[in-house]
Amino acid sequence: MKSQNIVSLIRKKRDRGTLTPDEIRYLIQQYSKDAVPDYQMSAFLMAVFLNGLNDDEAAALTREMLHSGTVLDLSDIPGTKVDKHSTGGVGDKTSLILAPIVAACGVPVPMISGRGLGHSGGTLDKLESIPGFNVNLDLKRYVEVLKKHKLVLIGQTEEIAPADKRMYALRDVTATVESIPLIAGSIMSKKLAEGIDALVLDVKFGNGAFMKTREDALRLAQRLVSIGEEFGKRTIGYLTSMEQPLGNMIGNWLEVYESIECLNGGGPEDLLEVTHLLSGTMIWLGGEAGSVEEGIERSKTAVADGSAMQKLRDIVLEQDGSTEFLDRPDDYPPASHSFDVAAASDGYVTAMDAYAIGMAGVELGAGRKSKEDTIDPAAGIILRKKIGDKVQQGETIVRCFTNKEEQADSVRQMLQDAVTIGSSRPEIPALITDTVTRDGAKPWS
Repeated sequence: MKSQNIVSLIRKKRDRGTLTPDEIRYLIQQYSKDAVPDYQMSAFLMAVFLNGLNDDEAAALTREMLHSGTVLDLSDIPGTKVDKHSTGGVGDKTSLILAPIVAACGVPVPMISGRGLGHSGGTLDKLESIPGFNVNLDLKRYVEVLKKHKLVLIGQTEEIAPADKRMYALRDVTATVESIPLIAGSIMSKKLAEGIDALVLDVKFGNGAFMKTREDALRLAQRLVSIGEEFGKRTIGYLTSMEQPLGNMIGNWLEVYESIECLNGGGPEDLLEVTHLLSGTMIWLGGEAGSVEEGIERSKTAVADGSAMQKLRDIVLEQDGSTEFLDRPDDYPPASHSFDVAAASDGYVTAMDAYAIGMAGVELGAGRKSKEDTIDPAAGIILRKKIGDKVQQGETIVRCFTNKEEQADSVRQMLQDAVTIGSSRPEIPALITDTVTRDGAKPWS
């Protein structure tokens, strides 16, 4: 590869030019070798933020970030390896439920997840609320556990897409996070490095999501699917609403608790609808069902016959966790303080600010304001009412749990402001709106 001039590459993208695969390869490789300083990479990221990348450029960027580290080869593990990625929201604990369901149906699920930061919770933090659960397996152990159980649940290691890890840290402090090609490259470089054969995407939109509008979410989903297919991985995306939290519980142990409810045959309808759609699609892509609809039925059967819950027990034990509270979740040590938020008037819940509810959870101790903050697994929120529900003045709409009693008054006000009560029953927002495949996008029905 001939030497390139980094300033010329930045200028080219600044001036809306199209970079070649060789130019992108050179930039990422030199950055990985510390030959490109952070200030130049920041300038490049801002140029991309302002001017975008086309499909070929986005695929090239993903490829170089992917190959900046280890790309796992899971070909000696039988079956089609399928994972799921969500763009994040409030109360989104679908990974905890669908991973054991899909594995119980015979499809290997190599799942590398992230931590929560800001209003959106992280799968790793939820898993670590299970006493002893170890998400820090090395890649050798990762493969061993997957081979044994058809499931493994870990965090990103130093070997997985290290260029993306460095670039994301820069994006976070240079106001370049909200760029669809950069988001897509970041997500897909990590997912492709896992060794997957297929991927299901849950792209959320609404006030509690990263993408605020359906249109932006659709553009992101199309770019993600395009990249996945470019790399020879069957990729299907769904657009789902985050105009209110998913399920009723928000917080780390509380979300595990609700996941256990779902795996034992209970749980809220909205959470189950999204989970069974995603798991049914994974089961179909994994070759264990003839259609998505058949996959959904298989997903429901794995819950009904107890095999999915048993798979969760197996993986918790395998990754050094205790199953004590899986079997007796009500015995989990509670937070020291709880309080209720009451309805200020009679009427119906007409809207919820999911972002504000997520941030209220952070104030209670369930999330982080910075990467150094410590998570309180017992802190969180239970929603007693959701959009469309009738309420009476003084009735509990939210219950909160915290070890930070001094936060009670401010959080109560945050939640009071986050829930709108009106006089007439509203139309409940559609939960699943679109499907995106290599053949294009179409409304979900």
